[in-house]
Amino acid sequence: MDACVFCGLISADSARWIAKESAAVAFLPLPGEEIAPGHTLVVPRRHTTAGVLDVAPLDLAQVMDLAQRIAQKMVAKLGAAGVCLLNASGPGSGRSVDHLHLHVVPRYPGDSDDTLPWPAGRSRHRLAVDPQVVLST
Repeated sequence: MDACVFCGLISADSARWIAKESAAVAFLPLPGEEIAPGHTLVVPRRHTTAGVLDVAPLDLAQVMDLAQRIAQKMVAKLGAAGVCLLNASGPGSGRSVDHLHLHVVPRYPGDSDDTLPWPAGRSRHRLAVDPQVVLST
């Protein structure tokens, strides 16, 4: 699916690679698009259209495994104090690419809340059901 920017990067082998594995890859964002130094995207090789909502469970496991190893290296080798994992899935999520991707964003000592990549607002939506009842497995 070359219409997908991530599938195109993978097939053209044209990213700034951090890791290339059988089911998942990791690469740096375009220059100037980084939230923090070392910010890395981790994606499955197999295309998804709704991100975490439709990814094969084994692909998701490989993506999470790779994201964890990269996060650990950010702390051990880049001096990060922690990391944020960011994902938006589904058409109403604000995602920018219709392919599952995790942003692994290092947080450094001295980073303030204004550098925290997290939604600043709160939804005003009200539910007619109890989410604990509906979501419990």
